[in-house]
Amino acid sequence: MEPRPRERLAAAGPAALSETELIAVWLGTGCAGRNAVEMAQDLLRSFGSLRGLLTAPSDRLAAHPGIGPARLAQLQIVLELARRHHYEALRAGPPLTDPRMAREFLLGELCGLAYETFCLIYLDSRLRVTGFERLFRGTIDCAQVHPREVVRRALEVRAVSVILCHNHPSGIAEPSEADRVITLRLREALALVDIRVMDHLIVGEGACISLAERGLV
Repeated sequence: MEPRPRERLAAAGPAALSETELIAVWLGTGCAGRNAVEMAQDLLRSFGSLRGLLTAPSDRLAAHPGIGPARLAQLQIVLELARRHHYEALRAGPPLTDPRMAREFLLGELCGLAYETFCLIYLDSRLRVTGFERLFRGTIDCAQVHPREVVRRALEVRAVSVILCHNHPSGIAEPSEADRVITLRLREALALVDIRVMDHLIVGEGACISLAERGLV
């Protein structure tokens, strides 16, 4: 008999488990005549992939047979712990001499969102991360960014420099003409108060593109 997912977890650790088995361990038990593994397989089919499952809207996930409020809450807590872990690692890590060092954190924060969101990473004089903030939330294809608000917040938190970042819900990380324009506007606005724009990072599906690397900052 094949060892059950919890037994494999205890014997070999989480890295040895398949996506189906990991989901089955989270579920604990099945429902309506299906065991946890069968239910995990059904979830992956219904949402298309592990990422599709983890980034699904809460109402859609809660409506899936066998999930319910308790399991949904458990999943949300696990995802939030992962986000905080990556942010803590970013803050405690070395200076961001290369803004792309924030890639793993940003992919976890922004990849897979169904709407566009514009964020700032705040840095001190030693290029250490002092904060991260989602400033503007938009629609599936754009987010209105207000330079005055960006300048105000950067001054309030006493940032010496910033990294601009946003996602493309389409999954394609290539910068648009609007991305180039707002980057220049923000760089000029922040320069007036002696705050430097280090980079503008755009997150797509599994990719994070640096506008500085493209010579656009």
